[in-house]
Amino acid sequence: MKQGSWADVPRSLAFYAAFYLGSAVWLIGSWPLIRIWPRVLYPMVRNWGLYHRWCARVFAGIHLRIEGEVPDRACLVAMKHESFFEAIDLPALFRYPSAFAKVELTRLPLWGGYSNLYGNVPVERDQGAKALRKMVSAARERAAEGRPLVIFPEGTRVPHGVEAPLQSGFAGLYKLIGLPVVPIAVSSGALYHRRWKRPGTIVFRVGAEIPPGLPREEIEARVQAAINALNG
Repeated sequence: MKQGSWADVPRSLAFYAAFYLGSAVWLIGSWPLIRIWPRVLYPMVRNWGLYHRWCARVFAGIHLRIEGEVPDRACLVAMKHESFFEAIDLPALFRYPSAFAKVELTRLPLWGGYSNLYGNVPVERDQGAKALRKMVSAARERAAEGRPLVIFPEGTRVPHGVEAPLQSGFAGLYKLIGLPVVPIAVSSGALYHRRWKRPGTIVFRVGAEIPPGLPREEIEARVQAAINALNG
């Protein structure tokens, strides 16, 4: 097995069984309660994120180290995206975050219902000005609630060590929302973005806050450098 060991296979299978079967039970079992009492959604989603961390640590041997102060306020969080680990970890990492999610995900059975109730911001790519206004309006509503808005500015998962260009819409969103940006570098790809997970430590490195109102070239350059700080 290239860059790994055969011990990764049973560890990974145990992780998949524990996390995905547990998540299925959680999704199905929690839905009636949340429909009756919506306020329990936030702690339940957070506990799901913490359960994912536990499964990764206990079964796959993957630990997490956070460097810097995670924001607990309205801001635009620009996060490196190397694997599903950081996407699943958002409700554990932040207090009640709102993530920009592809609109197709918000239409999935059960998961889409949870996402909409939780207050994620649907992203409709290439759908014109009307869709952009709707997205910005939703983002401003979440920010008014004091929630951090989390975006993966590269638009897709990128292998560890690779520096991908930012999506063109990121700078426009930054300008329209008018919030400071907190960049976060992630090193999950080498361990988690593979069929057979590898043991080790994933690092989240929180960068210095970037103020609003900067020119496009500057904000893109500063975010690009900060979210790729762990590439070495």
